[in-house]
Amino acid sequence: MKLCILDNDFLDPAVAATYIGYGVMFERLLRQAGADGTFDIFNTVRGEYPASFAPYDAVLLTGSKADAFSQEPWVLTLKDKVQALLEAKKKLVGVCFGHQLIALCLGAKVGRAPQGWGAGRMRYQWRAPDLPQAQGREEVALLASHQDQVFELPKGATLLASSDFCPVAAFAVDDHVFCVQPHPEFVEDYSAFLLNKRRAMFGEEKYQAFTRSLAEGHDGQAVARMMVAFINQ
Repeated sequence: MKLCILDNDFLDPAVAATYIGYGVMFERLLRQAGADGTFDIFNTVRGEYPASFAPYDAVLLTGSKADAFSQEPWVLTLKDKVQALLEAKKKLVGVCFGHQLIALCLGAKVGRAPQGWGAGRMRYQWRAPDLPQAQGREEVALLASHQDQVFELPKGATLLASSDFCPVAAFAVDDHVFCVQPHPEFVEDYSAFLLNKRRAMFGEEKYQAFTRSLAEGHDGQAVARMMVAFINQ
């Protein structure tokens, strides 16, 4: 596997020494899920991109604190790159911000979720039990951190996961797009850090509920195995 990871953020300095960046977190996750080969990480906020995407089997877009519908120059540049990759039918994996940006490029509506933040451990109905490495599962639980959502399934896409809170939680387009709203790469300690940063905003009742949910575990490795199978198929 030769994977290009477009890292769309910088981590808080308080945890950067531990987790390095979302690109590194994804490399760690995917290798634990059985991926081998080369992983090249580029930070799009700094304007980093490969000279060509041609050598890569797939391109993965990480999360970001930015909005997918932002007019920031670096987001607009990334959007142009993603639209070109979609036209070329390059395999794309999108997570959170990446999921939203790809959906936006496919013509779907993306915006602030009126129901507020999704955070902590969240459960989703898995609608594709026959997907490679899905192993017949009908539910996944993943760690989430988002205030934006994809409001409609992109044209030509297949819904992979949904919940009452997040109806379009994951989708695929044929064999070249695999997108997920929550974060398979997150670990509980990192989620706990993000929750604590937003404690006052959430209010104590929600904060405590989100924090307690982290103890229930999540299916990040299972979704990572599906991502690896998608890239390798």
